[in-house]
Amino acid sequence: MKNLQLIGFFLVVAGSFLPLVHIPIVGNWNFWKVDYTLAIILWGFSLFTLVFILTGKSKSIRITAFLVILLFVFAIVAIKLKSLNYFSFLPFKSWQSSFAGIVKLSWGWFIEFLGVFLILIATKGSETEPKSHS
Repeated sequence: MKNLQLIGFFLVVAGSFLPLVHIPIVGNWNFWKVDYTLAIILWGFSLFTLVFILTGKSKSIRITAFLVILLFVFAIVAIKLKSLNYFSFLPFKSWQSSFAGIVKLSWGWFIEFLGVFLILIATKGSETEPKSHS
């Protein structure tokens, strides 16, 4: 199951470079373009997750995986709120929400969530396996 956890780890790290937000005319933004502080926090959590995977600490892996999920949810909400705020110069609320609607989440989020869910699934499965004493 450790291999599946490592695959999930690599998906999360690779996902930080994939398009997460599409803004017409501007193009696609990854985690580093959205907010480099969030990207650094994500990589910090990923580093802790890797250390816990290599040392076999299931509870710590689950905790960091849930923290990564919370970070993803926070980032998505922040992106949506920032897009509403970005168009606040428009005089009518309906125009603001219409223009904010052109900012779309992209397919990179699927890879990010898939990676963290693989880590969680593999961690759950590794608890039920018998320990081998070799």
